[in-house]
Amino acid sequence: MSTNISIGKKIKQLRTNKKLTLKDLSNMTNLSTGFLSQLERGLTTIAIDSLEKIAKALEVNLSYFFDFHGKKNKSHIIRSYEQTVFQVKSDQFIQYHLSNDIENAQILPRLIEILPMTIEENINEYQHEGEEFIYVLEGILTLFINHQRYDLYPGDSAYFHSTYPHNWVNYTNKLVKIITVHTPNPFKLNKKNQ
Repeated sequence: MSTNISIGKKIKQLRTNKKLTLKDLSNMTNLSTGFLSQLERGLTTIAIDSLEKIAKALEVNLSYFFDFHGKKNKSHIIRSYEQTVFQVKSDQFIQYHLSNDIENAQILPRLIEILPMTIEENINEYQHEGEEFIYVLEGILTLFINHQRYDLYPGDSAYFHSTYPHNWVNYTNKLVKIITVHTPNPFKLNKKNQ
């Protein structure tokens, strides 16, 4: 089942269980009834920030709408329509793996969508072993490295050792999309333990 159809069915089921009409959901989310109707039938896609509005209105976590146990594909290629959500963290970060063989890869390539923060909070920087590369696809990413703040725009990139304190956030009101590549890959299987 495609992601669009799966998300649409889940929205319709939640909405009907709560005895809400499409108009009710439209009023709660500022999304048109026509769009919501198409969405429930799997006829259109939805941006993550709009899906977050629906999740809040229906009182579920954003992760409820995603299947994290997709079928294993060992092809060298992942088509854009084959990408599946790997993880939703804190209803703020949506992560997609960009490799079909994560368990055997030295690096961890990911596409991450970062939802807007409603309030500009202080961000805790963290550190770990390895190296990181970030490339901004869309939006304005605020990146902290070694207690310095940087605003990165589409086409900007950053490379640093992960031992420096670091973190990132989206302080804007629009979605931010980044590509990241990390080493070491925490999902790599240890051959000794197999």
